[in-house]
Amino acid sequence: MSSPAHLREAAALADPPPWRRLDPRTLLVHCGWMAAPLGSLALTALATGGRITTGAWITLAAIAASFAVVTLIGLVRWARTDFRVTHDSLDVRSGLLTRRLRSIPLHRIRTVDLTATLLHRLLGVTVLRAGTAGSGAGELSLEALTAQAADRLRTELLAHADTEAATKDPVLARITWRWLRYAPLTFWVIGGVFAAAGAAYRTLDGIGIEPWKLGFVQRAFTEFGAGMLWLTVPAVVLGIVALGSAGAVVLYVEGWWNYVLEWSDPRTLRVRRGLLTTRSVTVERARLRGVLLREPLLLRAGGGATVGAVAGGLGNREENRKRSVLLPPAPRREALRVASGALRSPFPDGARTPHPRGALRRRRVRALVWVVLPGTALLAGLGAAFTPVLLHCAWAYALVSTPVGLWLARDAYRNLGHGVRGRYLIARSGTFSRDTLALEREAVAAWTFTTSPFTRRAGLVTLTAAVAAGEDGYRIPDLDAGSAPAFASAVAPGILEEFLAPPPPTGG
Repeated sequence: MSSPAHLREAAALADPPPWRRLDPRTLLVHCGWMAAPLGSLALTALATGGRITTGAWITLAAIAASFAVVTLIGLVRWARTDFRVTHDSLDVRSGLLTRRLRSIPLHRIRTVDLTATLLHRLLGVTVLRAGTAGSGAGELSLEALTAQAADRLRTELLAHADTEAATKDPVLARITWRWLRYAPLTFWVIGGVFAAAGAAYRTLDGIGIEPWKLGFVQRAFTEFGAGMLWLTVPAVVLGIVALGSAGAVVLYVEGWWNYVLEWSDPRTLRVRRGLLTTRSVTVERARLRGVLLREPLLLRAGGGATVGAVAGGLGNREENRKRSVLLPPAPRREALRVASGALRSPFPDGARTPHPRGALRRRRVRALVWVVLPGTALLAGLGAAFTPVLLHCAWAYALVSTPVGLWLARDAYRNLGHGVRGRYLIARSGTFSRDTLALEREAVAAWTFTTSPFTRRAGLVTLTAAVAAGEDGYRIPDLDAGSAPAFASAVAPGILEEFLAPPPPTGG
């Protein structure tokens, strides 16, 4: 006698579910690219007092033609793309002349990501991405679905997961606006200002406006050069830092608005965040292979850190970096708590095996060769060719950069460490970004030993653990070459044994 489950499965096979269409507002999403050229035309009209040049009319005609082509392509794509969820797979078919059918078994889906930009939210739609255990090949994207339909589909795709409560309090973290003080503690506080200035320059130059010829720009440079540089230069630097800090706070608020990290069920970790562009990323616990505690130099100086997941199914390297973040810049104590909650065990932040002194010498030499020497030589050469003032700048640069470089080298060496804590491999390295990795030992699929003539002479080797998750490989730099094979074998038994030399026989 057949069971009810078998009867339901047989009925599903006999009567497959219908194919579903994407939302028609997909067409409007595809036309969102027109905002930039239309905005450029508007700026041109404002800058020229309403006069539109012949080139602008040509641009407008090109936009109209492109709009017709993009609309037609979008209409065909929407009409020829549909999907369905069967009893065991997610199927998506697309294409006009060449039909393409992609299918992912439901039991292999590990992450479901809902992303909505400002345009998506204005239209009431969102993008759904379903990923498998791989790093990027097994992903299906549906753009665009209504927010309600996307949420129902995500629940449908993850229906195989347990539905019992993860714990009495499944929420690991919520946004606390006191964390805003950590937003400016990144190198992008200054770099972001120059990046924004460069983008603005390219935009203005593209629409025929030369920023250097604008009156207020010329006046600003004239007044800057006429003033006392020992006052104006620090004032400009402070202005850039203030502007960058304000921008960093705005980006922090936009990116982490309404942030919640929680176990939605015992097998699913979910991150929800975003103000203008909302994002909801889910990671299956079986694909969560570890966590990465990241402490950039400025953030570390302020006592902060971030946390990222090492998990499969989060896309390629670029997508993984965006979707793997579990915690924004926050107090280090909070980061350790979140990392422990994600691992469901205390984060192993204790003592690690130190690295040989040769690793310190390597970092000192690199600081002198790649930082101190080039800058000093460049300034000295320019001083000899043009003005003796640069000769004084050369020795001043060498005097300042040498202790700074040696200090950074010492800090980089102190941050090196590795070890085994229970079922986790622990590795720490870096100075501009000190990263502490806690990786499940069973997730290591292969080892790579990397040396160079300099590291071989120093008796050092770099180990790289290949993992089918996260960024695919994680480095442990400058280990002792003699003990590295034994350490790798202890971390992941069964990979290196056949390559290790057997112990010498004892005499009879």
